[in-house]
Amino acid sequence: MSTLQVRVPGVVKRMLTSLVLRRIRKKGIDLSTISFLPEETKIPLQRDATDPLPKIAEWRESEPMHKLDLPFDFTAYLVTGHEETRQVLTARDEYSNDIRHLFSGDGPATSDDIGGLGFTDPPLHTRLRKIITPEFTMRRLARLEPLIEERVERQLDDLAKAAADNGGVADLAQHLAFPVPFQTICDLLGLDYDDRETFAGLGSARFDATNGAAAAFGAVSAQREFLFDAVARQRLEPGPGLIGQIIRDEGDAISDVDLAGLADGVFTGGFETTAGMIALGTMVLLRDPAYAALTRDGSREDVDGVVEELLRYLAVVQVAFPRFAKRDMMLFGTQVKAGDVILASLSGANRDPEAAGESPESFDPYRVPKSGHLAFGHGIHRCIGAELARMELRIVLPRLLRRFPELALDRPESELSFRQLSFVFGVEELPVRLDS
Repeated sequence: MSTLQVRVPGVVKRMLTSLVLRRIRKKGIDLSTISFLPEETKIPLQRDATDPLPKIAEWRESEPMHKLDLPFDFTAYLVTGHEETRQVLTARDEYSNDIRHLFSGDGPATSDDIGGLGFTDPPLHTRLRKIITPEFTMRRLARLEPLIEERVERQLDDLAKAAADNGGVADLAQHLAFPVPFQTICDLLGLDYDDRETFAGLGSARFDATNGAAAAFGAVSAQREFLFDAVARQRLEPGPGLIGQIIRDEGDAISDVDLAGLADGVFTGGFETTAGMIALGTMVLLRDPAYAALTRDGSREDVDGVVEELLRYLAVVQVAFPRFAKRDMMLFGTQVKAGDVILASLSGANRDPEAAGESPESFDPYRVPKSGHLAFGHGIHRCIGAELARMELRIVLPRLLRRFPELALDRPESELSFRQLSFVFGVEELPVRLDS
């Protein structure tokens, strides 16, 4: 399973960058000029261990909207408060999520590089979400629970074997956090086993701004081309998963572009984010034996409380999909023009004391928040896989801690390799000792 560590070598990033530059250099934004982000603009994507940078709290307390310095010819604002973020994410008629206008030019390449529910507006968004929503109801997801439980047990066996071969130490990210959601989402979509390792390596690259926008968009392009191929093959012979089911139900009424976009959104939303939550959630629970004991021995209600607090506290999706103002408006005391970009800091909103209550910077599994967290976003673009993520966390974390009651980190948190500049926060590896 070592290939599931989701690391993309420099040569691959250079290849992806070259690919996307060839396709969009002539289309309005030359991504080759965007190899860096101004330091202030990086702040919403950076952390101090698991905490948003202090600047996020300063902005939240001093100004509802903070103007960002972006290397593009448009104006962008960041909202960090819980209520402001909720209002922006709810106002479907005030904003557009479609970013294709940034890539001017003719031909299908522009639209093919960008897609999925997160970048789609109604009425297309409404139609596509209606197609896929039934698969993610709690009733339909319940059939996956025994399969996930079996998979978790296999991965725990794999974790134990890896530790036995390495002096009692193993990488929890490699042997548990990544493979469980990856295999689950591949099964759900109906992706061939031969395709899975290729696809896994592109997951984290698309969310990583460290190497500039070109590399990130290159990963998007390569991943979507992969899905176009998978969709085309299933057009001829629909598989047993979601892709095949949509083809059987919708036929030619859904295009390959739209179906690949749906599959892309399901995969990226259901794999990378949950993998990060499993690894980071384990790390947080190991900070205090009481947290681990509550998760290991507590009731279903106790575990649900732990999961919800982990989602609030970690907020691994750091920034919501960008919103583009459809018209001139006054927003939280700031004059916004049509076309301006509104970004919402989900990690900042989830640490807002007005919603989280006292000591929002601390993890408290007994917290009774004043308002629900925004880890999955809000409004029509709320993460469609939220209940699947919750299910996986409820299964993985208690079983892990019951199987290995002496589980401990093998190195201090300060020595772990956290992602430094990524829309989806995570840790590259999590070495743990199974018997302390």
